[in-house]
Order: sequence, then structure tokens, then C-alpha cells
Amino acid sequence: MDDSKKPEVHKGLVGVYVDDSKVSKIVQETNSLTYRGYAVQDLAANCKFEEVAFLMWNGELPTKQELADFEKKERSLRKIDDSLVDVLKKLRPDAHPMDVLRTAISFIGAQDPKWSDESKGANLDKSINMMAKLPTIVAAWSRIREGKEPIPPRDDLSYSENFFNMTAGKVPEPAIISAFDKTMILYAEHSFNVSTFTARTITSSLSDIYSAVTGAIGSLKGRLHGGANEAVLDVINEIGEPEKAKAWLDDALAKKKTIMGFGHRVYKNGDSRVPTLKGAFNEVSKLRGGEKIGQIMDILEEGMLEKKNIKPNVDFPTAGLYHLMGIEKDLYTPLFVMARITGWTAHVMEQLEGNKLIRPLCTYSGEPQRPVVPMDQRGTKATPAIKPAAPKAP
Repeated sequence: MDDSKKPEVHKGLVGVYVDDSKVSKIVQETNSLTYRGYAVQDLAANCKFEEVAFLMWNGELPTKQELADFEKKERSLRKIDDSLVDVLKKLRPDAHPMDVLRTAISFIGAQDPKWSDESKGANLDKSINMMAKLPTIVAAWSRIREGKEPIPPRDDLSYSENFFNMTAGKVPEPAIISAFDKTMILYAEHSFNVSTFTARTITSSLSDIYSAVTGAIGSLKGRLHGGANEAVLDVINEIGEPEKAKAWLDDALAKKKTIMGFGHRVYKNGDSRVPTLKGAFNEVSKLRGGEKIGQIMDILEEGMLEKKNIKPNVDFPTAGLYHLMGIEKDLYTPLFVMARITGWTAHVMEQLEGNKLIRPLCTYSGEPQRPVVPMDQRGTKATPAIKPAAPKAP
């Protein structure tokens, strides 16, 4: 094909619209990420995570009674089966927590006799079940790998309170719970990001919701997606002291290194989630002595804006925030899963409502069609390409 006639390739699907969604939108005019029409900063200021989960799946915020019913159901599903605990205990202690989550969701799916029921009601039940069990799995793994027994979930605690209690055996200060809840809300959904698109692609083949979530977890594990928050903490730890931050940044930029936690493909004026999380970081910093980390982060943020005109994304403040909460670094991305399970499954159900198999095209730049050369003739000469047949005379 003449290169001038080849179709345009959009690497990374940049600028390509593949479907329509009612779940979330980035409103550029107000620089706001919205869930079902609500700006995330407003949701984080006025709601708890359970309300946002209900919103994601039902399209509207719950009434007082609807929230009470939803919380009762979610709390009743938190316990994981002893057979799953046994599976976790058989995994390598140094296994990546994201691999553990991927395995756990596959196990839950394989145990579900209704795994093939694709009705919206069945998928909603499965979604709530996964939401309820994910914190239990993450907390159980954090203890099992240290040779400790898991702490059972409690049904008298909120989603965020219960996670901390299962991890450390106690509920921290209200400011910590409030900040953690905000991270859950702000990580819950983000349009057609790579893991969500993975989930929708798997769903488009009419595979089950567990397969879609398992695939999404694998996608989120990547360093350029969910793993970015871990990389941000690596940078903070490498710098160590605020007075070293400017020189570190100058050197990194001179060597053309990627500075994790900065920039975002879909925001024109900065990530709308960052101001809320910076405020949460400041509150937690007062309780946990995070002044040094805050200074390093401020210097990096100011330097990136001055030298590259790039603003931080959600992973930048979250890394420092989780660190001050005492959460182990390799659990940061699993926490992302605990939140994003709501967005993923909302998209799975939306995909099924008007499903069409996702099957893009690609251009070809490999060898032209050619004949297979017999073994005894290979290596003696180049394989000739097959020439297109000449058009027949009319």
C-alpha cells in the first residue's frame, strides 16, 4: 500500500472516541472530574465512600434509608471464606500484592455458582461482594506475609475504619479516616483509563465480570497506571532531605528522566483531584509529622511547574499521604483497586447494556506475503516476496 494511502494510526488510542458513557466525565470548562454529574471535589467534601459506590452503580446518591440498606448488605459480605485464606497462605510471602488480588478475584469467581449470570441484578450483587471483600483480602495478605493471622472484619465499622482495623488492629484518628475515605472517592472512577478500557474490552466478548475485574487488576499493576503512586514514594525517599530536592530535580530533568506523579493525558489545567488530596495531606501531616515530606513535594511541584509547566496528578499527593498513614508502599495500588472496583464494575454493566465486541484494526509494516522455502534451501538466498497478480484483461 502506498504510504500516502495508509490510515492514520493513533498510538495509545490518543484522541479516539470508542464509545459513550454515563458514568463519569472530565468537564474541561470547570476542570472537574465528575461522577454521574457530580464534581469529585464536592463528593469528597460532602460524602463518604459508601455513598459514592452507591452513586456509581445506581446513578443517584442514596437517601438515608437506601444508604443504610446498602451499608448493611456490604458489611454482611466482608468475610472471606477459609478456603481463600488457605490460598493466600500458600502464596509466596514476597508475591506482589496485585498478583495476590488478581488470584483472589479469580478464586472468588471460580467459587461463584452464578458466575455466568450476566443480568444487571446479578452483576450488581457480584460488584458489592467484591467491594466488600477486597479490603479483607488486602488486609489479610498484609498480615499473612508477615506470619500473622488475619483480623476478621467487623460490621460495626465504616469501609475505611474496617480496613485500618483489619490491618493494624485499631481504628486511627478521625482525620486519618476522613483523608483515607477521600482517596477512595477520588480513585473510584476515571472514564476510559487503561484498566477500565481493559475491563470493558473483556466484557465486550461476553466474558464474566470476574474475568473483567481480573484483567483490570493486571492492567492497573503497571507502573504507568496504578503503580505510579509507589514510584512517587521512591522519589521522595531517594531525595531524603528538602535541601536536596531542587538539585535532584535538575539532574533528573537534565538526564530526561520521567518524573512520576506529574502530568496527565486528559487534563488541560491540572488534575482536579489534587487540591482535595493536598488538603488531606496537610491535615494528616499535622498529626503524623510530615513536614519534611511536604517540603520535598512542594519543591518538586514548584520546580516542575517552573521548568516544564507540568502539574502533579492524583498519585503525587496520595503517595505521601499513604506513607504518613503507615501503609506499606506495595499496598498503595491494591488500595486503588479497593476504590476502582466501583468504577470498573459500573463500566462492565454499562458495556453489557449496549454491547458490541471491541475489535480495532491495525496497519501492517512487516514483510510482504512470501512463499515458504523448503528447509534444505533456507539460508542460501533471500526469500522472494510474492508479487501481486496482474489484473486480467477485460
